[in-house]
Parts: sequence; C-alpha cells; structure tokens
Amino acid sequence: MLNLNTLNTPQAWLVHPISNNSHSSHFQFAGFNGFRPRNQESEFSRMFKSGIYNPRRQEQKFLQFNKRETRVLKTNSAMSIENQDLERVSRVGNEKGSSSYDAIVIGSGIGGLVAATQLAVKGARVLVLEKYVIPGGSSGFYEKDGYTFDVGSSVMFGFSDKGNLNLITQALAAVGCKMEVIPDPSTVHFHLPNNLSVRVHREYQEFIAELTSRFPHEKEGILKFYSVCWRVFNALNSMELKSLEEPIYLFKQFAKKPTECLTLAYYLPQNAGDIARKYLKDPELLSFIDAECFIVSTVNALQTPMINASMVLCDRHFGGINYPVGGVGGIAKSLAEGLVNKGSDILYKANVKNIILDQGKAIGVRLSDGREFFAKTVISNATRWDTFGKLLKKEDVPKEEENFKRVYVKAPSFLSIHLGVKADVLPPDTDCHHFVLEDDWDNLEKPYGSIFLSIPTVLDSSLAPKDRHILHIFTTSSIEDWQGLSVEDYEKKKEAIADKIISRLEKKIFPGLKSSIVFKEVGTPKTHRRYLARVDGTYGPMPRAIPKGLLGMPFNTTDVDGLYCVGDSCFPGQGVIAVAFSGVMCAHRVAADIGIEKKSPVLDTALLKTLGWLRTLA
Repeated sequence: MLNLNTLNTPQAWLVHPISNNSHSSHFQFAGFNGFRPRNQESEFSRMFKSGIYNPRRQEQKFLQFNKRETRVLKTNSAMSIENQDLERVSRVGNEKGSSSYDAIVIGSGIGGLVAATQLAVKGARVLVLEKYVIPGGSSGFYEKDGYTFDVGSSVMFGFSDKGNLNLITQALAAVGCKMEVIPDPSTVHFHLPNNLSVRVHREYQEFIAELTSRFPHEKEGILKFYSVCWRVFNALNSMELKSLEEPIYLFKQFAKKPTECLTLAYYLPQNAGDIARKYLKDPELLSFIDAECFIVSTVNALQTPMINASMVLCDRHFGGINYPVGGVGGIAKSLAEGLVNKGSDILYKANVKNIILDQGKAIGVRLSDGREFFAKTVISNATRWDTFGKLLKKEDVPKEEENFKRVYVKAPSFLSIHLGVKADVLPPDTDCHHFVLEDDWDNLEKPYGSIFLSIPTVLDSSLAPKDRHILHIFTTSSIEDWQGLSVEDYEKKKEAIADKIISRLEKKIFPGLKSSIVFKEVGTPKTHRRYLARVDGTYGPMPRAIPKGLLGMPFNTTDVDGLYCVGDSCFPGQGVIAVAFSGVMCAHRVAADIGIEKKSPVLDTALLKTLGWLRTLA
C-alpha cells in the first residue's frame, strides 16, 4: 500500500478552493485531481489502484513536501493543501459538544457525497472524512501507462436531462457543476445460452422489437411485463424525491400524486420475478429476465425488488445510459469540488475507527491517528456491516440491526480485470457493454459463471493511448475463495482465473483477444476489501431468501440517535441511481432533524415506528 507518511505529509489532507475563476468547467473535469508522489511507480504497478489518485496526463503538478507544511502547486491552480488549513479543521468541531459542523460523513462514495452536497446546499456545514486520497469509492478511477480506468461500473444511470430520476445530473447542478456526457446507443449486449443474443437498444421500441423477434410467441406477455415496469417507473419519476421517513413530505406528495403514491406502495413488497411469471411462460425468456435483474442486483428476478428493477429497466430508455467525458471518476471529483465551494470540508487520508457516542447519541468520530471530530449528526457511507460491526462497540449496536441480518447477507465481491488491448481486435460496431453467459443458465449466479464487460473507450477514446481500447471485466467471486493462500499461490490463482475468463471472451466475442493484450491488472475480493474499505469486498446486501420487495430494507435513520446510514446498505439498495437516491433522502431527513427543514416530532415518531414495524414483516 502506498505509504504517504514516508513523504512527511500530514495525517489527513484538506482540500479547499482558493479561487473562483471563470475556468470552472475545466476544474470540473481535470482540475480536481490528486497526487502522485515521486518514485512511487513500482508500488502502483503492484496494487489495484481504486482509491489512489494520479493526475491526468495533460496536467502538471509539482509536489513539495517538508516537515513544516504540505502545499500543492499546480498550473492554473484551483486548490491548495496547507498545514494551516489542516489545523483549522482540526480545531473546528474538535471539542466535545462543538456544533461547528452540522454533519460528519464517513466515506466519499456517491451516496455519501450526494448526502453531503445536498446538506451543504441547504446551508449545513459538513465534514466528509475519506480514508484514501481521492473521492468516489467504487465510482473512483486510477491511471496507469496512459490508461484511465473506472474502478467500478461504467454503466451510468441518472445522467439525463429530464425527469426526476436523473439524480446525478441534479446532484451536480445543485453545487454548480455540469459534466459533458456521451450517449450510449445501447445499454448492454447479452450473449446467452443456446446462442441467444439480445441487444438492449437505447430506444425502447427497438429493444422490444428485438426481444419479441427472439420470442414471438411471448409478445403479449413481454409487452405486459415491461408495461408494469413503466407504470412503476413513471410513478417514481413523476414525484419530487425526498425522504420517505419525513411525514410532511409524504403527506404533500400524496396530496399531489395520490395514484402514483398508491402505485409505489402496492409494488413496494413485490419482486420482479413474481410479476414476470404472471405474464411470461417460456423458461428461457424467464431466464433472460433473471439476467436482466442480475445486472441490477446480483441476484435473480425472484429476489430483485420490483421498484429497483423498474428504475433500471426503464431509465435506460427514458434517460438512457450516458458516459461522462473523462471517466466515471469525474462525478465524485465534481461533487467534492462543489462541496468545498459551498463552504464545507473534505479530509483525505482520514481513517475513521470509531463513532463516538454520548449517552446513546452519535456526536462525533475518532480517527486511527487519535484525532476526534464532533458534529450534530454522523452519516455513515460505510456498509451496514462495517458501520455496526466495526465503527460501533458491540454493546452499542441496536437490536434493529438483528432484523437486517435476518433478512440480508453480504453479496459476493468480484474478480475485476482491467485490460489495455490493441484497437484492431474489436470490430468497428462493438457495443460498449456486454454480458456473457455461454452454456448453462444455472451458472448465472455462481462464482465466475457470468461475465460483465465494459469497453468505455468505444464512447470516449481519450481514456486510452492512440490505437488502444480498455476492457473492464467483472465476474462474481467470494473472498473465501482467496483466503489462506501464500503470496505466490495468490498471484498464480489470479493469473489462472483471469486467463480462463479472457479465454471465454476470446472464444465468444473477440477472436485474437489474448494476443492483443498490452496491459493487464487483476483485482480480487481481497483487493476490493483493502482499497474500497468494504467488508469482504462485498458490493452490498442481498436477500437471504425471496424477500418481500423492499419492505425489509432499512432507510437512513438508525436506532442510534444522531446516526444515519447512506449508500447501498439502505433503501433502495445497489446501483448508481439507488445510492444517489439514498443520499438525497438522507440529506432531507438530517436537514429536518437539525432544523433546516420543517419537521413534526409527533408525526416523525409515528412514521418511524410504523416503518420499523413494516420491516419486521419482511
């Protein structure tokens, strides 16, 4: 792991703007980059760099380190990092009972950053604490040998210019940021057993035409199933999205949109697989619906909540998939910039070890270096297991969390392969995203059974050197499969499994793929655990059995007073839209609790008790 302490850096880095110039659009995409200390290339080549910040090629940064101060000097500088600012943040909110910060956010994933920026826009002072030296978490990036790799998914929902579910666009706009995007003409190209090939076109009618041509005898059922998805999506997309735990908002929405509210309440406890089986009979078509939902939730359709499925299966046509120019990492960079421009702070290399309670109320956090920060509220963007299993003492964990563990388990992690390949190995009309399951539908959810592939350079060629493409390959993998190995055996196993996955893609889609590889880096669940700070490398919760839709999924509040959760361990679950929605909801609920938004204590108590009771029914 990169050890920046050897460079005499402070224990954490504060980022703040020092000027508001007219070049804000440049700052959004390129200016908010991080640090590549000199003579660290060998370490970068040995690790999966999700969480390590490298500057973009076209920008020059010069680092000067000494024992007294750390300062970043940059051409057309838009920020600085100085010891006096670290001291300022250490003083502000550094005394028990201090109210200088309204909220501390643990982690800078998309959910945490959306919650932080939404609060900052409302006038709250927020401190975001990030363990690494870049924001973004699973939506971060790293650079190597001229390539810019997305750490996580390159399929970006919520980036359109219409509706209410374009939550990434809205979150950026709220802090004065806008990113250039490239529309993707298709969401994914499925390569499935029995040579079933289905391309999910951006245009809904084109997708339906292709799917019904594969299953002409199921045309009526296909139309009915997806029409239900649209019914749910349209109801959600028509509403102003705020906290479902805030009764004043709920009453207002019900008064404005009673039919839509009742529609969502009706489908809340239902799953996509049950709805599909009302209209579809062909086993292969039902397996295709499983594959559709697996991309959404890493489980089959019977375990995928209907609301989650509808959000993704319809937004890909309504707003479409839009890739941000320069890579997915630009989203978190822009949100972080917007946060500090609104007067709040973000500290990097700030490893939170404990949440501090005072008479049962969360009042602050303690870092691994012993420093403490205090605020009115604490928001955890860590997984549910990390929050209640590591950051709180065992005796402080509320009984409510036992209900969560009864319904949900940790989803598996992934084996991730980043490739740089010669461009001529890909046909000119290659789709950006592919899902591969060659021989047996039963392998869909098994480790290494199905493969998800993204080629973002199909849309944005600037991410790779000339005449090169990026292939980012995912396949599910459990951390147990990587335990107890020697370093040598671990490396051999990585290479062996990666070789098998690449061979499958070569055979199914891209002949000659192996010989075209010029760069390769493999990450395992242990890699994701280490650099994304996610227990066992999990990508979120999944139901133990067939759930009652989203009924058992907790919202943002917890049974610890002053402590909130945000991200994929909260309603509505995994995915970019879902975690952004979680961030919006959390900010609204916190704002009401600290007096920025209106609230009704009596109604709050009644609603929260009702929601808690409903979760027990799951």
